[in-house]
Amino acid sequence: MKIKGKTILIIALLLTLEGGLPILGQARIGEDEKLLQEAKLLIFDKNWSEAEKKLAVLVNNHPKSGYYSQALFYLGKCQSEQSGKEKAALGSFEAFLKRPDRPQGLVEEAEIAIIDLAFCLFSQGQKEYSRLLQDRLSSPNRVIRYYAAMKMSYLKDKDLAGQALPVLLKLIETEKDQELVDRARIAILRISPRALKDVPDRPAREGLRLLKIRVYEKGKKVPSLSMNLPLALADLAIQAISEEEKAKIKEKGYDLDRIISDLARAKEKLVRIEEDGNIIEIWIE
Repeated sequence: MKIKGKTILIIALLLTLEGGLPILGQARIGEDEKLLQEAKLLIFDKNWSEAEKKLAVLVNNHPKSGYYSQALFYLGKCQSEQSGKEKAALGSFEAFLKRPDRPQGLVEEAEIAIIDLAFCLFSQGQKEYSRLLQDRLSSPNRVIRYYAAMKMSYLKDKDLAGQALPVLLKLIETEKDQELVDRARIAILRISPRALKDVPDRPAREGLRLLKIRVYEKGKKVPSLSMNLPLALADLAIQAISEEEKAKIKEKGYDLDRIISDLARAKEKLVRIEEDGNIIEIWIE
C-alpha cells in the first residue's frame, strides 16, 4: 500500500497537535532544561524549598545533563537560604566548583557563598570549618581573598581572625579604591588596632570630612594608634570597638555614638578622653 506525501503530512500534523512529534524545525524542550527553568522562576519568587525539589530531581535523574553544573550551583543557593541546610549547601557549592564545565560567571559567587556558610558554621561552634575560611585567604582571585579577610575580621576567635591581617594590610598598600581601603582599616581595627600603628594614612580627597582618632598610651607623646576615616564610615568604626571597651568609656561619662553625632554637627571640635593615663582624642576635619 502506498501512502501519498499529503497523507503523511496530515498524519504528522495530527500527531503534533496531540503532543506527539514536534513540528519540523522545533525542538522539544528536555526535562532537565524544563526543571532548571521552573526552578529559576521559583528562585525569583524566593520559593527556596520548591526550587530545591526541582533541582534535586534534575541532579538525581540527569547526571549527564548539560545543565548539571548550573543545577548544583542553584541547589546550593536554595539550601543556603534555608535554616539548618548550611552543610548541604556547602556540599552543593563544593561539588559545583569541582566540575570542569562549571560556568565561570558563577564561580566567584559560589566561593563567596562558601565563605559565608563556613563563617556561619564556625560561629555556631563547628571549628572544623575554619579551614574553608583560611584556604580562601590565598585565593588567586583578589575579590575572594578580600572578602574572606573582611569576613574573618568579625570572628570572636582573634587568633584565627589575625590570619587575615596580611591580606588586609596588603590591600591597604596596593589598592587605589579609597572606600575599599577604609573598610580594610576598619576590619583591622576589629582584629587588632595596634596592627594599624605603622600603616601610613593616605591624603584625604578634597572636600571629604574625616573622623580622626589618636590614642596616646600613658606617658608617651607619640600616638600608639592613628586613624583617619571618612565621616560616612564613622558608624562602622564605632561598631569595630568591642562592647566591653565602649562600656568602659561610657562609665567615664562618654557615649561614643553621641560624641560622633555631636562632632558631625561641629567643625574641628576636639573630644579628649583620659583613662588610666591613656588619652584618646577624636575630632573631625
